[in-house]
Amino acid sequence: MTPRVLFVCVHNAGRSQMAAVLLDHHALGRIQVLSAGTSPSSELHPLVVAAMSEWGIDMSDRSPTPLATSDVEGCDVVVTMGCGDSCPVVKGVRYEDWQLDDPSGQDLETVRKLRAEIDARVRTLVSELLD
Repeated sequence: MTPRVLFVCVHNAGRSQMAAVLLDHHALGRIQVLSAGTSPSSELHPLVVAAMSEWGIDMSDRSPTPLATSDVEGCDVVVTMGCGDSCPVVKGVRYEDWQLDDPSGQDLETVRKLRAEIDARVRTLVSELLD
């Protein structure tokens, strides 16, 4: 059965979007990936799009999505990033809270460091779910 992972942050405009595309990239379609926000923004953070583009990953067609309880149901792992108690808890789902800085108001160099940190965590998650 294909594992299912949901990344959730407040605005779904940066951290959770980066994590989702990186997990999809590294898992090569072997993990179903979703991302959502508890209070979604109207668009992705432009420096997040730029930083991912530097790695050859195009995020220009993505947009923030509101979190629904149905998104959580059926997930193997839900990774929260700064949304605290706003994420619904479903019995039997593994939850992780990744303490990561919000890219809003940051410069490109800081967003690059955030991208690298998310990438390392995503690689670990992929190996846990697929090994």
